[in-house]
Amino acid sequence: MQSNSEGKIIDFLQECHIDNIEGVILNPAAYTHYSYAIRDTVAAINIPVVEVHLTNTSNREDFRGKSVIAAACSGQIKGFSWYSYVLAALALKNINLEKGDKTV
Repeated sequence: MQSNSEGKIIDFLQECHIDNIEGVILNPAAYTHYSYAIRDTVAAINIPVVEVHLTNTSNREDFRGKSVIAAACSGQIKGFSWYSYVLAALALKNINLEKGDKTV
C-alpha cells in the first residue's frame, strides 16, 4: 500500500491489526519526523513494524536524523536503497519465527 495521506496510512495500519497481518514494513518518509499519530498507531496495533528508509537519514540534514516513530517499531533499517525493503522482510520473518510462527 502506498499513500501520501497520513490518515490513509493510519487506517491501513489499523486494518492490518484487524486482518491479522503478521508484520508491516513502513516507510513513513517525511512523516518520520513529526507524525505522532502514526507513531501512536504503530504502538497500538501490537504487530511487528519495521521502519525503512532508502537513504541513511543520519547522513542528511539534522532534522532528518530524528524519527518520532522508531521507538514504537520493532526496528529501523536505513541507507541500503531498495535493499532496505529486503532486509526489513528478513527481519520480520525472523521476528515471527522467534515468536514461534512456523508458517512464515
